[in-house]
Amino acid sequence: MTVSPHAAPTPVPVLPAGPLVTERLVLRPVRSGDVPAVTRLWTDPEVRRHLGGPVIESVIRIRQRRIVGAAGFHAVVRAEDGVLLGLVTVEDAGRNGETEVSYQFLPEHWGRGYAREAVGAAVARALESAPSVVAVTQEANHRSRRLLESVGLEHAESFVEWDAHQVLYRRRR
Repeated sequence: MTVSPHAAPTPVPVLPAGPLVTERLVLRPVRSGDVPAVTRLWTDPEVRRHLGGPVIESVIRIRQRRIVGAAGFHAVVRAEDGVLLGLVTVEDAGRNGETEVSYQFLPEHWGRGYAREAVGAAVARALESAPSVVAVTQEANHRSRRLLESVGLEHAESFVEWDAHQVLYRRRR
């Protein structure tokens, strides 16, 4: 997944305003109590390894003011205990006018299938109204590439952006 190093965009909502519930997760709007965990997503070197590195402090302050309740941004919380695991963003008319999904999860929750479950649910829901969904990740981010393939997205193109080799994946309705 590639994210601009600038302030968070304002995606147009594709998913319903209410929560999206899966077997183990709830995807819901970001709340003020989520901001510390979401800030970790923007500053953790492991999370940001394929995203251009940690976000600078001035941008973090802007994002912190804009993220709560922002359309298209979905806190991913574990249903059993409400722990925030990550963030899934769905942007209608994102990349080249297509619905774009992106995601970040805290490292302590990697390897348990949470990202696959959340992204898969978000993609499926988006495809109910959008003709296609795309996602971009760095070519070197093999884990993210496997995740995208596991939820039915297929490699569509490769290019260089943000000084790194990127791959775009797409799934059509």
